Amino acid sequence: MRVLLADDERLLADTVASGLRKLAMAVDVCYDGLGAIERLGVNRYDVAVLDRDMPGATGDDVCRWLVREGVGTRVLILTAASSVRDRVEGLGLGADDYLVKPFAFAELVARVQALGRRPPAGAAPVLDREGVVLDVPKHRAFRDGLPLDLTPKEFAVLSVLMRADGDVVSAEELLEKAWDEHADPFTNAVRVAIMTLRRKLGDPPVVHTVPRVGYRFGA
Repeated sequence: MRVLLADDERLLADTVASGLRKLAMAVDVCYDGLGAIERLGVNRYDVAVLDRDMPGATGDDVCRWLVREGVGTRVLILTAASSVRDRVEGLGLGADDYLVKPFAFAELVARVQALGRRPPAGAAPVLDREGVVLDVPKHRAFRDGLPLDLTPKEFAVLSVLMRADGDVVSAEELLEKAWDEHADPFTNAVRVAIMTLRRKLGDPPVVHTVPRVGYRFGA
């Protein structure tokens, strides 16, 4: 899952982003609404977590932009305003969910994961292909019933490959979906992650290289 987190409380934003990354999410961070709109116009995100009261452009402004542009990103609004009227207004602008500050990190994670599973993402929370089972909400992986000790990045790469359902995924697409915007497009990070993932998955191999095209999961 790729997430955009926009909040002008820098310490909060950086702390939340660090926690989400440990759960195999690719997270981009910005500290104002204009930065959020800029990133949403360039990158594809499954979920945007937006503070309602940001400088430059508010979370409300970002929601209006998303609706106007027809972007399918799901939106979770963060706000210190807790009245019913405030929540109704936020949802009425096009947000999918609403979380009042201060919040428990576990609740934010649950809400982000729930939004990521909604259509159009439409992704099943548990993936089962070729004897490999990926329980996304619980961040657990198995092959033939045996647990796999995957790093967050290996887990994210495997999730992208399995969701492709046999289609080839390019290295560029893996970088886009499993890494954040600071990833170097010329890095060998994808190749290294694929190599270590193959070793942990064992035989028979289920992650295949398609020369000059990308990678495919399947028999």
